[in-house]
Amino acid sequence: MCGMEKPSNPSEAPEHSFGLLISMIRTELVRALEAALQEEGVDLRFTQFLALKRLALDGPMCAGELARAVDHDAGAMTRVIDQLETKGYVRRQPHEQDRRSLRIAVTDAGMATWQHMAKAHERTLERAQQALSPAERVQLMDSLERVLAALRATG
Repeated sequence: MCGMEKPSNPSEAPEHSFGLLISMIRTELVRALEAALQEEGVDLRFTQFLALKRLALDGPMCAGELARAVDHDAGAMTRVIDQLETKGYVRRQPHEQDRRSLRIAVTDAGMATWQHMAKAHERTLERAQQALSPAERVQLMDSLERVLAALRATG
């Protein structure tokens, strides 16, 4: 291991680190979802997928709101919106109350693509949980929600 000894306690091994395991799961979910989208003929990266999903489910919003909704940098979100707009999935439209501001909205083509993608998304999540019983799935969600709540409460 590059001059490093393995920990004597298996729970100290990197593969058992809570943070590393969460990171590895996220990486594999992203990889699996992007592969599923490619199989469906949808040429989107994960962040583009998230942005389109949020807009399809939550409706039009400003670029900053969208960036926060998908936990992405506001400057980089402009590039994501540009890419989705080029594909015809979203459009920029004037804000209803503030003419100086723009809102990002899903187009009909974007909504159709989201509905198509949602099936690949569900299959990917199902595959990720296939080794868990229904009770274990409920327990996992409960545990993850409590971890998230604890982090948000102390943040």
